[in-house]
Amino acid sequence: MTSLPMIPIAPTTSAAARRAALPPRHLADLDLPGRQAAVTELGEAGFRARQLSTHYFGRLVRDPARMTDLPAGVRDRLADALLPTLLTPVREVACDDGATRKAVWRLHDGSLVESVLMGYSDRVTVCISSQAGCGMACPFCATGQAGLTRNLSTAEIVDQAVHLAGVAASGVVTGAPARLSHVVFMGMGEPLANYSRVVAAVRRLCAPAPEGLGLSQRHITVSTVGLVPAMRRLADEGLSVTLALSLHAPDDELRDELVPVNQRWKVAEVLDAAWDYAERTGRRVSIEYAMIRDVNDQPWRADLLGRLLAGRLAHVNLIPLNPTPGSRWDASPKPVEREFVRRLRAAGVSTTVRDTRGRDIDGACGQLAAAAVTQ
Repeated sequence: MTSLPMIPIAPTTSAAARRAALPPRHLADLDLPGRQAAVTELGEAGFRARQLSTHYFGRLVRDPARMTDLPAGVRDRLADALLPTLLTPVREVACDDGATRKAVWRLHDGSLVESVLMGYSDRVTVCISSQAGCGMACPFCATGQAGLTRNLSTAEIVDQAVHLAGVAASGVVTGAPARLSHVVFMGMGEPLANYSRVVAAVRRLCAPAPEGLGLSQRHITVSTVGLVPAMRRLADEGLSVTLALSLHAPDDELRDELVPVNQRWKVAEVLDAAWDYAERTGRRVSIEYAMIRDVNDQPWRADLLGRLLAGRLAHVNLIPLNPTPGSRWDASPKPVEREFVRRLRAAGVSTTVRDTRGRDIDGACGQLAAAAVTQ
């Protein structure tokens, strides 16, 4: 086994600093009654909130000039108050013959975040960020190596999906439907470290238009490295989203190194919280496992993982390690990967190998950093 350095979890910025950095209020921060109250405060009729929301969530329109059902004298005023610019496009790059598109956004304070749109024959999925950077310090992940800048607001999270839903609707994603159907919280950041805003974003994405984007909760995936109290709290929310646990090692000795938060919540505690979530929601937990050559890909670790998961409502998603700048680690060879899969399936554990979409544009799992863009 290649020994990895023990890396403490990077400290997060203070709550006051994060609040100061958050953007102006946006309609996606509010539920429909909250938007109606905001519009009324501006001296306009409450039903204007529904009209504005229909444009943003239902028609994917944010240009006031196109909101022709609103009086000309009202459009700009309402848009300025409830549709401030949250994400400024910096760069968009595509690969996989146009089926995968990565967007880099600049936030109001200069922070950079990334999101990835992926088209398949039967669906369109967007991978969105919940934080600028990440404080979890996993050494094989580009985002974790960059550290945490701040939490994103609810609207900054939602706006990524709405923007890219518009891209999908334009028909430019080759070989895929023109409607966004799936959202995965697997971009930059640890979603459950920004708990309240991520849960609010999930509710906004799933609320029917005009309150939200109208997606199915079952088409939303929220990932975590294993923040046990937040996992248990999520089980109480009454949501039916998929929980994805980034495990990456079945034993505490190695996981302490690969996923530093394991120094606080051990494998047994994390899996216990995952099984509680599965039991409470009836939803299968996705176990994410990056395959790292000579680090976590030994046959005995496959057997141990199989014993831990056998008989559980779980599915293993093996991820060939994606290269990141300066990394000393590489993906497991294909024969090793196949043997790992064979052993897990022999233990009765459902297992697949993730498609490494976006690797050519640093848009695959573990590659999002937004650090190489010229300011």
